[in-house]
Amino acid sequence: MDHVGVLALFDRDMREGAQPDGPGARVERVGGVVRQVADAHGWNGVVWSDLDEAGADAAIAEQIAHYSGLGHEFEWKLYGHDLPVDLGQRLRDAGFTALPEETLMIAEVADLTLDVEPPEGIRLLPVTDRRGVDLVADVHEEAFGTDSSRLRHQLLARLTDDPDSVVAVVALAGDVPVSAARMEMVPGTRFAGLWGGGTVEGWRGKGIYRALVAHRARAAVDRGYRYLQVDAMSASRPVLERLGFEPLTTTTPYVYVP
Repeated sequence: MDHVGVLALFDRDMREGAQPDGPGARVERVGGVVRQVADAHGWNGVVWSDLDEAGADAAIAEQIAHYSGLGHEFEWKLYGHDLPVDLGQRLRDAGFTALPEETLMIAEVADLTLDVEPPEGIRLLPVTDRRGVDLVADVHEEAFGTDSSRLRHQLLARLTDDPDSVVAVVALAGDVPVSAARMEMVPGTRFAGLWGGGTVEGWRGKGIYRALVAHRARAAVDRGYRYLQVDAMSASRPVLERLGFEPLTTTTPYVYVP
């Protein structure tokens, strides 16, 4: 893979050319920054910036003022190649909190190993309705130990208003949900994003995550997408590398709470 070329394409299509990630959200381009504004249930944050040392602090202050005026917590999604090089420190100085660093990993779908089946005793259930969304949210809460109300709202809204933009799946052991994941697709781009892959404790290390990646990759092929993108935590990176994903850069969420 041409890492430089693919990363430039990702920046152009998915960040600078970002589209709203769900019903009710909008993307704004102001002063060298591309940001998404949504309601309290949606994701609010900066997805791309083109800043220099002279203007970075003023741009940061403008985003804080904007989202604080709306009463919204927001995230500045900082990538390892973003400028200025000290942008992360500037965000911390302005009151942002850095969450754990992730790795942006991308694979060309044609190069992936797709003939991966779920382990014995596991079946995959496509999510198409509120019941399925509840299963995804329940797995998310148990696997990650975090509140899933935002995920529940966003996923149900996308399945209802724009079902062609998302693929969600739950892995069941009998009737018990033990893993779940989703794929979000952006029309007009060559990228589909893999999100939310989580497995409850006791079922990890059995190959379920690999099966969910392959399931979504096959769906991306069927829909004509060329690349799959993942913001990978350290636990999932080795699995993704074995499947054919390559690390391109890092990404760190910086969160500001008014």
